[in-house]
Amino acid sequence: MSAEATNAATPGAVTPVPQSPPAPRRRSRSRLDLRRLGRAALLGPTGRDRLPDAIGHVAEAHRAHFPEADLEPLRRAYVLAESSHRGQMRKSGEPYITHPLAVTLILAELGAETTTLTASLLHDTVEDTAVTLEQVRAEFGEEVSYLVDGVTKLEKVDYGAAAEPETFRKMLVATGNDVRVMSIKLADRLHNMRTLGVMRREKQERIAKVTHEVLIPLAERLGVQVLKTELEDLVFAVLHPEEYERTRELIAGNAAAAEDPLAEMAESVRAVLREADIPAEVVIRPRHSVSVHRVSVKRGQLRGTDFGRLLVLVNEDADCYGVLGELHTCFTPVVSEFKDFIAVPKFNLYQSLHTAVAREDGQVAEVLIRTHRMHQFAEAGVIALGNPHVAPPGSDDQGEGGERDRADGERPDGERADPTRPGWLDRLLAWQAAAPDTDIFWSTLRQDLAQDREITVFRADGGALGLPEGSTCVDAAYAQYGEDAHSCIGARVNGRLAALGTVLRDGDRVQLLMGQDPASEPSREWLDHARTPTARIAIQRRLAARAAEAPAGETPADARADEAIREVPPAPEPSVEPDASFRGTGVLSDRPGLPVRLAGCCTPVPGDEIVGFTVRGGAVAAHRADCATAVRMLGTGREQVAVHWGETTAARVTLVAESFGRPHLLADLTEAIAAEGVDIVSATVEPPVRQRVRHTYTLHLPDAGHLSALMRAMRDVPGVFDVSRAASAAQ
Repeated sequence: MSAEATNAATPGAVTPVPQSPPAPRRRSRSRLDLRRLGRAALLGPTGRDRLPDAIGHVAEAHRAHFPEADLEPLRRAYVLAESSHRGQMRKSGEPYITHPLAVTLILAELGAETTTLTASLLHDTVEDTAVTLEQVRAEFGEEVSYLVDGVTKLEKVDYGAAAEPETFRKMLVATGNDVRVMSIKLADRLHNMRTLGVMRREKQERIAKVTHEVLIPLAERLGVQVLKTELEDLVFAVLHPEEYERTRELIAGNAAAAEDPLAEMAESVRAVLREADIPAEVVIRPRHSVSVHRVSVKRGQLRGTDFGRLLVLVNEDADCYGVLGELHTCFTPVVSEFKDFIAVPKFNLYQSLHTAVAREDGQVAEVLIRTHRMHQFAEAGVIALGNPHVAPPGSDDQGEGGERDRADGERPDGERADPTRPGWLDRLLAWQAAAPDTDIFWSTLRQDLAQDREITVFRADGGALGLPEGSTCVDAAYAQYGEDAHSCIGARVNGRLAALGTVLRDGDRVQLLMGQDPASEPSREWLDHARTPTARIAIQRRLAARAAEAPAGETPADARADEAIREVPPAPEPSVEPDASFRGTGVLSDRPGLPVRLAGCCTPVPGDEIVGFTVRGGAVAAHRADCATAVRMLGTGREQVAVHWGETTAARVTLVAESFGRPHLLADLTEAIAAEGVDIVSATVEPPVRQRVRHTYTLHLPDAGHLSALMRAMRDVPGVFDVSRAASAAQ
């Protein structure tokens, strides 16, 4: 962009130096095209109605995606850009117009619509030439003007200034208003990275680091995989030249090998699908340099199938699963490698089935299965969506003026108008607006961009939440409820009570337990558990507001008890036979063959003195000797059965915690219990009475001898003044 623009008449022009090592994808054609474009650009514009030769390749690529596209805006944009940049040269020695032409060609090949390409041709004119934004608006309309202005405002992000948080914050706002701004920015950065070799080494490294830390993660989130992978390779070549060269040698060595196991696998897959009468295209997708490097670090010695993947393209969603079935039937599947990103898409538009099958020689080939439309989104991401403010032609999700009903693509009735539009950008914009200050925004953003993997957890209502790997119940609460999550008092994970700091795994079922007090406050300790920007910024903002409101030396949340805590219903028992949960407790009777159950009224544990009585169904119920029910049964002359403890010490016990009411008491108690390695089967919290709260827990102890230590740990929780064994209701 402007940093590379120089005047042809300026003395001491920079002598071209060798460029960075080429990335393996989409490079040779683009450079050949640019040499032609450079020669054509030197000839200047052509007649008024004739398409200039310099944008012939752009027009060809654009018409491949949009056969009926009107090319007149592109012609006029090129004429203005060429005349405005005439006389300016890049540091590589090429006419400057070759840069906007190259950026536009990148976007055209990815399927960008006409408005984006028009703005791309003009994206440097307002900053680097005498052309004004008003001229662009008058000639090309408000939409093109907005995109050019948005890209112009991102100029300060180039070459190291991205570390200025407020600048980057403005960039995100511009991106959020129209993702096409960032699309142009990413293509611009890709072309500049391709020609980075003309810069001095220090500047190359500075630009590459910013690209790695900020722009590559954003390309990943926007789903623009083609740009992301080439940027990764270019950054790899600059920052790690030795590893890059070694990786290129590995790739070259594999290409020169006599046998190609991936080609053999591809032909076998084609034969299987022909036999199954499933129309499909099977191609080999070579791994790019960074991907090969990662695999080599992970697996050590590489084999032929490690240098690429098989890609199977079909016409319909149902065909994807048909292909999967055939592959798993005719080849040996590697079950651990299967992932269904069609049923549960990634946060960045990506949809595909992933699997892996083994050859007879033990080599494993990874296979991606998707439709042609999915493939377009997988490659181009948001660029493939076209204008984000207008529904696709022929769809019924257009509001007035053809715009979407809401910016996130969701209709008022809750149905997704465009299920492929990423929701992460709206969430990011929401929390950047809520960040208490710029430093918190920047540090939190950097943490978020560093997360390159996501998990999916399922809510109690059947919905799904996409969270970064390592997220906790706190993150799930704020992802689902926003700032209403301040009143969260606990969570169940897969049916069991869990501490709010519990780290979630992919596929977990999470039920969040909410208090009834709308004035509830988050705990400062929650920051230790929060991993997502949404959670951290919401907590930080509320804590800052609370500190500003409180008198010196007083914390309002500590001085005020919860006035209403909802009763937590007990977790459902496992769907097994009635006495299965009591097996292995080590209770034996002197009557072989009779099952022994622990009485639920007093829940004895090993070490308690116990007595047994026969009950319905031919079983023996074991009670604590001091249980009121046992005493009553003895008084009525019920026959006793001698019972005693065996060697196994696992037990189930019910404990009652008496406490003073305060915020987050349930969360702190469940965390203390979990820290002792004890499973919570169920819990009930009674409404406060005169600032006192009664908690009843049914717990499974792996070792009953640990009961005393557990009760001490619960008593150590601030606000808890007593913990005791549950007594029978008859007492």
